[in-house]
Amino acid sequence: MAWLDWVAVGGYFLVMLLIGLYSHRRVSDVGDYFTGGGRMPWWLSGISHHMSGYSAAVFVAYAAVAYSYGLTIYVWAFFPLALGTGLGAWLFAPRWNRLRRRFRVSSPLEYLAKRYNVPTQQALAWSGALLKVFDVAAKWASVAVLLNVFTGMSMTAGILLTGIVTLAYCTVGGLWADALTDFGQFVIQGVAALAMIWVVLDRLGGVSSLGTLWGDLPAGHTKPLVGPYTAGFLTAYVIVKIFEYNGGMWNLAQRYMATETPAAARRSAALSAVLYLIWPAVLLLPAVAAPLLMPHIADPQQTYALMAQAYLPTGLIGLTLAGMFSHTMAMASSDANAISAVVTRDILPVLFPRARALRGDGGLMAARVCTVAFIAVSMVVAIEADHFGGVLGIIVGMVAAVMGPISIPMLLGLLPAFRRCGPRAALVSWALGLGGYFLVKYGLDGSSDTTVIATPLVTSLVVYVSLGLLLPEPGEDADAIVTAVSDRGPDENTAAAPPVTQGT
Repeated sequence: MAWLDWVAVGGYFLVMLLIGLYSHRRVSDVGDYFTGGGRMPWWLSGISHHMSGYSAAVFVAYAAVAYSYGLTIYVWAFFPLALGTGLGAWLFAPRWNRLRRRFRVSSPLEYLAKRYNVPTQQALAWSGALLKVFDVAAKWASVAVLLNVFTGMSMTAGILLTGIVTLAYCTVGGLWADALTDFGQFVIQGVAALAMIWVVLDRLGGVSSLGTLWGDLPAGHTKPLVGPYTAGFLTAYVIVKIFEYNGGMWNLAQRYMATETPAAARRSAALSAVLYLIWPAVLLLPAVAAPLLMPHIADPQQTYALMAQAYLPTGLIGLTLAGMFSHTMAMASSDANAISAVVTRDILPVLFPRARALRGDGGLMAARVCTVAFIAVSMVVAIEADHFGGVLGIIVGMVAAVMGPISIPMLLGLLPAFRRCGPRAALVSWALGLGGYFLVKYGLDGSSDTTVIATPLVTSLVVYVSLGLLLPEPGEDADAIVTAVSDRGPDENTAAAPPVTQGT
């Protein structure tokens, strides 16, 4: 890269750090650090939800699929996000907000101790935290691939650079820093993406090429489902993403908890759904068109970076790299905040009873230490990413598959239809779902991606629902929580509300 490109990248990192320092003034307690004090505007929450939902893997692993298979990448990878988030705007987003307002919880898992029991809460907390280590590690590895192509920087150095900058701003400013940097990153990434679209269309013959390029693409590249991406794969992926993007990814539940009212949470989810419907198509069009411009790329994971180097002028290359950074740093910082919330509010008080008394500065210090530890461990795993199946192998093979057993008890436990599903249903569905994953992944030879994703999801869902019907476990606490998060109250449209009970 030229010096002007380095200036763009350096300026990006500097802006992120300054936003972190600015956000520090908004954080006075654990509630501010983890849920923004319930004062986050719906539009900021919606943009943050969107930016926290995908990473630089879009420009690496998913760009490789777009280059190799074409339009199917949008159909199976991103349309399900819009569908799932849109459904959640009606079904889950208001419930997460009511949970924070009426029970004063700061972690998405904090309510599980009363909804089920402490062992269930701990099982989901520990397994989910471990899963997110691998998930975020895949994101660091994606950024490192891009840095290697653009600058020649080694994978390890790229992982450490991005991780340390992210660590600096999210540790200081908490969820406010995450959300504000997400907005800044959205603007930067938008400029970079539109610049890439412009130069690609210019190379193809102008804006009119939008209507003609589809007939010139390689055979099969305009089919909605092709290659390993079958209808069964799509069905499993859609169901997984409905759970994942409505709270299975804990950081996304935090965005709904952080808004002022349930109505604001619903608008936040609706905005994010619209962005998922439109923006990935803009991001991936260059990679879809790449076979017409660069038909012989040896490593498709380098598609987006090679196109930027070949077609963008000095300065815009650096801005595009910064735009690629933006999604990863947004997702990783929000994941770190969510994991810190779960560890601080759900795990430590069980392991060390004294941690229950942490308030004020002590609580904030514990939260920040947990954030540092999580990012540090995820960077170590990222350095060894190839041992876990590479970037796409982690994202699809591990994260998507294990998400179902963790998120099904957590999200369905908020709905009235499942109020009789108790701790037995939650724990058994979690255990058998994870067991199903390990069986098809490591015990059966030749299992397809569809089988790996669908088996744990279907197993957990069937077991959870069946045990709730056959062996119902009625409970006053479960009824109280489900009723409180499902019913509109007189406080529904006000920013503040008295708690129904103390946090769990």
